[in-house]
Amino acid sequence: MRHKPTHDASVEKTDNAPEILENLVHRAEHAGASDIHIQMRGQKAEIAFRLDGVISPIEELPETTAERVIGRIKFLARLKTYQESLPQDGRIERADLSSENDIRVATYPTVTGEKIVLRLFNTAATKTLAELDFPEHAHAELEHFLRQTSGLLLLTGPAGSGKTTTIYACLRFLSELGGRHIITVEDPAEQIVPGVMQTEVNEPRGLDFAKAARHLLRQDPQVLVIGEIRDEETANIAVRASLTGHLVISTLHAGSCKGVFERLLVMCRDHSAVASSIALVVNQRLARRLCKNCSGKGCETCLHTGYHGRLPVVECLRVTDDLRRHVASRDIEKLSAKPSLADGAHALVEAGLTNEAEIRRVFGFEHA
Repeated sequence: MRHKPTHDASVEKTDNAPEILENLVHRAEHAGASDIHIQMRGQKAEIAFRLDGVISPIEELPETTAERVIGRIKFLARLKTYQESLPQDGRIERADLSSENDIRVATYPTVTGEKIVLRLFNTAATKTLAELDFPEHAHAELEHFLRQTSGLLLLTGPAGSGKTTTIYACLRFLSELGGRHIITVEDPAEQIVPGVMQTEVNEPRGLDFAKAARHLLRQDPQVLVIGEIRDEETANIAVRASLTGHLVISTLHAGSCKGVFERLLVMCRDHSAVASSIALVVNQRLARRLCKNCSGKGCETCLHTGYHGRLPVVECLRVTDDLRRHVASRDIEKLSAKPSLADGAHALVEAGLTNEAEIRRVFGFEHA
């Protein structure tokens, strides 16, 4: 139910690049888009918003107008305006566009012309645990973990599955509990959480997740959040920290709760330490919610997609003493979470919150 891109009337009324850019950002914010894509294709540029995880075409700009808009973006992001053959990264402050968000800018050369992606960071949008809309059992497990003083929480799922949103909700919960020194290392810091010491990796200067985490442990944290476990060193730091009285939260790319253990057991030679450290694994996806305004038929509110907003589909696995024995001996074939992701997807369809088509798009399976 994707609508066709149109030539917006606002473009016809002005050829003023700053005005067009501000209008584009404000429209994206009003629609709830997370990203704006601008792709040069010969004599025109295609504009699309990333809405609820799906790229939705919005309009097209004439080549000369698009070039001015791209030049304006590069100028505000402090990039080289003449550079089109190499990727560039920058950031635009919200005040420069009268925007609600700070904006991360990424450019990339393609065979049809330059591609620009604007990522909108709403630093004031940290959700509470309740606002995540997790199933009741998953919410309870997450809150139970966060009230502990040590242990390792691993979040998994593909890119765009809501892991970062979940981490920030956890940080907000911990900050509001108070009484603990909380430190993060992120790539990048997408939201600012009061009461939390947040840091960013800088790999070009040699500050990666492992080095940052290693040094941050000397800052006497009680809670350590590592944006992502990417290598053996970071994995071992996370495991050791959780075993020495720290509450540790991180993400690890895997397709399932069992996959998390499979990867971590490869990264860490001390399987007993892995078994002892992990307290909870959360595997999540995001499914688009049927638009409440049109019941999925398509309207102006949902930009004729039929969907507006997203819902988490979650499975979580609390590690019991019995499971620890299986993990330590690498006997994890039968390890699975209940209710499963399929069970969660089934529940959302039955409740009329999403539909079969969306479940097939996200998971590739029917809910029944």
